[in-house]
Amino acid sequence: MLRLKAVLVNPPTTVDFETQTTLGLKAPPLGLAYIAAVLEKAGITVTIIDGGVSNISHRTLGKKLNSLSPDVIGITSMTPTIHDAIKAVIIAKENCPDAVTIMGGCHITALPIETMAECPQIDIGVIGEGEETILDIFRKIIAGGSLAEVDGIAFREGSKVRLNRRRKLIENLDAIPFPARHLLPLNSYSLFGKRMPLGNIITSRGCPFQCIFCSSAQFYGRVFRARSPDNVVDEMELLHEKYGMKAIEIVDDSFTVNKVRAAKIALEIAKRRLDVVWGFGSRADTITKELLQTFKRAGCGMFYLGIESGSDRILKTLRKGITIEEIKRALSWAKKAGVETMGSFIIGVPGETRWDVLQTINFAKTCGVDFAQFTVMTPYPGTEVYEMAKREGLLVETDWSKYTTIRPVMKTNELTPQEISKLIHMAYKSFYIRGNFFLQQIKHKRINWLEPIIKHYFLKMKFS
Repeated sequence: MLRLKAVLVNPPTTVDFETQTTLGLKAPPLGLAYIAAVLEKAGITVTIIDGGVSNISHRTLGKKLNSLSPDVIGITSMTPTIHDAIKAVIIAKENCPDAVTIMGGCHITALPIETMAECPQIDIGVIGEGEETILDIFRKIIAGGSLAEVDGIAFREGSKVRLNRRRKLIENLDAIPFPARHLLPLNSYSLFGKRMPLGNIITSRGCPFQCIFCSSAQFYGRVFRARSPDNVVDEMELLHEKYGMKAIEIVDDSFTVNKVRAAKIALEIAKRRLDVVWGFGSRADTITKELLQTFKRAGCGMFYLGIESGSDRILKTLRKGITIEEIKRALSWAKKAGVETMGSFIIGVPGETRWDVLQTINFAKTCGVDFAQFTVMTPYPGTEVYEMAKREGLLVETDWSKYTTIRPVMKTNELTPQEISKLIHMAYKSFYIRGNFFLQQIKHKRINWLEPIIKHYFLKMKFS
């Protein structure tokens, strides 16, 4: 057993994310909860501080860390919150100078040397998924061994930052304990601006597809790895029985890559008679009519579909690997099965004209999706579109905190950032401010769901 004390931190932030602004969504940090579960299993005392929902300042964070006096402080960060994470590391070192500071997450995975050079207070950077890596780090800290032997990290060797070889992907995901949700403030999370316990789960890792904008693949790899159906439904059952969660969201990159496994999960949910409503995200070319019918019988209520564009030409640019006809077919199947759909769309793709965007907006309104999410093309570090934007001089913003998918951070040869921003507002207004749409929401008694969208994209646009 490893006898150390760890504090894991989701840093305080004032950054607005697209999901927070338009959907009023604040979800539990599953990555930290997974790390916490692994550490607890090894006998380590763990505390999670979720600054994302606790509304604490960095100063208060420092006081909390000082009072806890941990041996190790782990901080996670995505690209938009990297400045907040760096500030949190600095605060951590000021208040706990003897603690080892570790940073993980997508941003440092993409830019390990640059991130550690920017913040000398980071002792170790974890590259990619961290459950096995974090245990190796703790073993070296206890035994006094060399960090050079730990795969999947960057660390300091004198005045230099050394990058070790990439760790092999975890093959048996069933071996990872369920996230330590008991360490999270579960009643502080929200959907559509309303506080509620959110049951988000990850059933697979790795996306085998080639989209140019995806930052997940560099973190989890392009090899699809999946938990067994029994293991997945065991966790869903735990969420329902222990935490009273009646709605569960499967947040995989693409839940139905393995259609047989996905069907088995649905059949197991039905077999156990779990009284939950659940949703999932996937692609148009990995779904079938029969699969959606099976999902519906097992309580599935929402299908989050990555559509991205209403133009086959732009879909090819994105290397999405699907066509408009495949999208229409999948939406038709969902409608017949009685599963509602939310389509995601990207505006500001290189090569996309104003006409292409208008075509996408019209497609969103006519293709049959029940809800739509419009985001600006955001070139996250490590993605192909980021390298393209750098190479062609398209980046107009170097402040990572602006990389929220709300505001444009790159231009294209066809559209200025200002034009892209106006088209995003037009898309939301055109889709959501429609008589038929409002009638549908009144019918389903959920007009309150639209409040965050109306406030941000209609009232703001009208009176600003």
